[in-house]
Amino acid sequence: MRDKLLGAAAARPLLVVAALTVVLLLIVLSGATRNLPLDLLIRSYSAPEEGPQNCSLASPIEPAKDKLLGGLLSPAFDEPSCLSRYQSAQFWKSSNHTPSPYLLQKLRSYEALHQRCGPHTDLYNKSIDQLRSNRSTGPLECNYVVWLQSGGLGNRLMSLISTFLYAILNNRVLLLSVPDDLHDMFCEPFPGTSWALPSDFPIKKFETRDFYGGSPQSYGNLLKNKMLSNGMDATHASLPAYLYLHLTHDADDSDKMFYCEDAQPLFQSFPWLFLRSNQYFAPSLFLVSQYNDELQKLFPEKEAVFHHLGRYLLHPTNSVWGYVTRYYEAYLANAKERVGIQVRNFPNAPVKFELMLDQVINCTLKEKILPDIKVEVPANLTTSGVKPKAVLVTSLQTGYFEKLRNMYYEHSSTTGDAIGVYQPSHEELQRTENQNHNTKALAEMYLLSFSDVLVTTAFSTFGYVAQGLGGLRPWMVLRPDNQNSPCRRALSMEPCFHFAPAYDCKAGRNIDKGTVVPHVKHCEDLDFRWGLKLFD
Repeated sequence: MRDKLLGAAAARPLLVVAALTVVLLLIVLSGATRNLPLDLLIRSYSAPEEGPQNCSLASPIEPAKDKLLGGLLSPAFDEPSCLSRYQSAQFWKSSNHTPSPYLLQKLRSYEALHQRCGPHTDLYNKSIDQLRSNRSTGPLECNYVVWLQSGGLGNRLMSLISTFLYAILNNRVLLLSVPDDLHDMFCEPFPGTSWALPSDFPIKKFETRDFYGGSPQSYGNLLKNKMLSNGMDATHASLPAYLYLHLTHDADDSDKMFYCEDAQPLFQSFPWLFLRSNQYFAPSLFLVSQYNDELQKLFPEKEAVFHHLGRYLLHPTNSVWGYVTRYYEAYLANAKERVGIQVRNFPNAPVKFELMLDQVINCTLKEKILPDIKVEVPANLTTSGVKPKAVLVTSLQTGYFEKLRNMYYEHSSTTGDAIGVYQPSHEELQRTENQNHNTKALAEMYLLSFSDVLVTTAFSTFGYVAQGLGGLRPWMVLRPDNQNSPCRRALSMEPCFHFAPAYDCKAGRNIDKGTVVPHVKHCEDLDFRWGLKLFD
């Protein structure tokens, strides 16, 4: 079985790899350019599948890194077919977060379940027969939750991790309806099987009103119309063949009853659940008491949920991984320290460029992430033999990169450090429906995750993914509106569940969900204080 969602990276002669590497080094050393765009690296070639030799680095990387991440990853894969799976560990900082033995056992059990129940197995075919019958017959030996995309890449990846957590808590098989703009971006995470819905799946179109808010098949709508009720008899003859769960930011109060404890037995009556979300809803699962014991054994460290599950699930294909490693080798490998700066300006709540730039610069200087400059002193005449501090800027716009680059290009730093500033791409506008756009976004998330120090924009899901993969507690740049400080340090590397429900099902009223259990609190993103986040 091929180790990709779709397609494979084209093999090219090693001569092309060597030639490109020489060209890149000559360009960098000659000073002809300070930053080769990621577009050019993407167009250059696709990483070959024949072996890991295309990932040699310009400077040595600690050889002792554990490529299985403490047993998190299965050794059952063919390494050359998905280089990122076992090579990512070489680039990340050593993690202080060790997966629990119970999580490792659970993942191996899940892999066996997925092999037994995955697409085109006998048990899968039996479940498909039930789906075609147009009625639920109650739980089967294999039960499924199908992830449906919503939002930008960061939102999608956070909801995917949350859905996988829900799957392993409920002994369900995770399947993906892979949108066109994500094809050939991720390797298959489960050995000997696939997580992609087959092309012959009975339901062909998921971008219809049947799988969005207000759908006649949605749990919230069926609940509202009293066609379903939490706690109803699981053998009820009128249950539909599947249930759609609408959990995006615009979910209404009925949809959000999904998070009620007494709703969970009802969901067990459906072999097929279809779930659409653009939220990191994992924190709310920690508020469902029936999951308490299992979650405690899985994640003794509550802030490591995304960290472990993201590293387990999200492996860029060789074509994407080639973009990541080539850029890293060209600009970041020889740095004595790598600083990632991710800047996001939200169209529905814009901040003037000058104000946001001031926030970024004031944050990095105040927290001594970057050195100040000697305004009246030109840049050092020579920095021969000095390893630079590399600053990777990711933003849809070029302005932040240009200002920081010029700041250190034109002036000496007060510490004498040489500062190199780089930006892989600048798309100007978010184009989630474009695969090339998503490819660059994924590459940049991974490049940011290799940082020693990370600066992100509050409320940005792009930044959340990078910090979770890298195991980093970032400095979050805050909106300049009425803030006394340009940024604050995150107390947890977990993403924020932005639009968390406030309704308490047992009390029958809204409560402060950030005070129910010690490890679920409000996010540090000041503009979204009602959001929930996992802490230790």
